[in-house]
Amino acid sequence: NLFIWELNSRRKNFKYCFNEHTAAVKALSWCPWQRNLLVSGGGTVDKSMKFWDIERGKLINNLNVESQVCSIVWNPFEKELLSSHGFSKNQLILWRFPTMEKITELNGHTNRVLHTCLGPDGSTVVSAAADETLRFWKVFDAPTGEDKNNVVDFLQEPSCNLR
Repeated sequence: NLFIWELNSRRKNFKYCFNEHTAAVKALSWCPWQRNLLVSGGGTVDKSMKFWDIERGKLINNLNVESQVCSIVWNPFEKELLSSHGFSKNQLILWRFPTMEKITELNGHTNRVLHTCLGPDGSTVVSAAADETLRFWKVFDAPTGEDKNNVVDFLQEPSCNLR
């Protein structure tokens, strides 16, 4: 079950309880440009990404992705999202939003992709998997022109000395 709590309430009640997933909820991610949109990803039996309108408490889309969903990252520059998967495909998939058209599949991990994290440049994603590897992917296209000056390139100027 996915519970949404009322934070401004003195009562200890939840606002919504979503129970449409049929396996553990393994991933959650807020849409960066639409504050009422939350996406959740289900486990091995569920194999779906569900899109929720939190203001109305309604399921607005349900996508069968044919494998366990472990994490979800939104593209900060375009209407796209990246999902990572476990059993049985062990891959990352880039989706166009809101059509949920598959743009590309990123393969390389040999076991469940447990977590993904967006880098500070906004275009690099690192994935961590049960195959004991970290993989760095240049997934999203950063802005060009004047907008490019607002993006930090963390790969050129490291902020710490690793000894």
